[in-house]
Amino acid sequence: MSASAPVRPGGRVPAGEPPPRGPRTPWRGLAGGVLLLVGVVLLPLGLAAVRARAELTETDGYVAAVAPLAGNAAVQEAVVGDVTDGVMAHVRLDGLLKAVPRAERPAVRRHFTRGIREYVTRQVRQVVTGRGFPAMWNGVHRTAHRTLDGSLTAPGRSAVTLDLTPVVERVRHQLSHNGVGLDLVRQVPRAGVQIVLLKAPDVPRVRAAYDLVHTGARLLPPAAALCLAGGLVLVRRRRRALIGAGAGCAAAAALLAVALALLRRRTLDALPAMVSRPAAGAYADALTDPLLTGVWLLIGAGALTAALAAGGPPAARALRARRLAARAAQVC
Repeated sequence: MSASAPVRPGGRVPAGEPPPRGPRTPWRGLAGGVLLLVGVVLLPLGLAAVRARAELTETDGYVAAVAPLAGNAAVQEAVVGDVTDGVMAHVRLDGLLKAVPRAERPAVRRHFTRGIREYVTRQVRQVVTGRGFPAMWNGVHRTAHRTLDGSLTAPGRSAVTLDLTPVVERVRHQLSHNGVGLDLVRQVPRAGVQIVLLKAPDVPRVRAAYDLVHTGARLLPPAAALCLAGGLVLVRRRRRALIGAGAGCAAAAALLAVALALLRRRTLDALPAMVSRPAAGAYADALTDPLLTGVWLLIGAGALTAALAAGGPPAARALRARRLAARAAQVC
């Protein structure tokens, strides 16, 4: 019988006092604390794995995430530059320069190349900023994501590319209706322009990461839930455990947000010089915004749980007040 719960004659416990506790088992508190700590760590990791799996396996979700980028100015300029480069790579001026003296050909070539490039850029920009571009954009990314899914789930080392052929075909149509002096329409490649998203040698490494994410998304969330529930069952002071678990989940989610920000910056810094940083940043934000939303929700839920547990229900506060008054009376 605890010393804080004096027994009246007849074996009865005074009103308002908790029932006598059994013998303490220190291992339960230790095991409960370990389970709570593991659950706090696994919960944000499970959230990240679930979101990553959705990005890699759900084509509709991926397309919906990148669809707003069709109206992003930085992305549009990057597409204009890539398509223009692809078109200009096939423009030949040798026939036009035959009538020009050899010594003047370099200057004339630069002059005509600059003029043709400006003209092609205007035509490409009209296509990219036109009403039909969002549909082309979604179709291009849907095809690319299906190719990525096939490369990650099947053996082999097939590169994954973003095929801008629909955009190039629309540019060909635009040029054919604008009365171009040079025969640019026949020089525009029908094969289109492709942006390499995943090189063939990198496929095995990304496939291994994909398998790890797929397994983590399946195992981590239930493991986190079981650890948190088991820890709360084992510990004696559940209110204090709820405070710690809520605050721990909020802190772990905040660390995940910081890690995502650092990873974004390092990834952008490692990109080649020819890649547009604003466009790549817009891509990164579009793909990580749903995860960050979940992270902020987890931070809010953890903080709210800790706050509610710290306050406690009115009945619990009244019971604690009665206990303190009874102990003070015993001392007096």
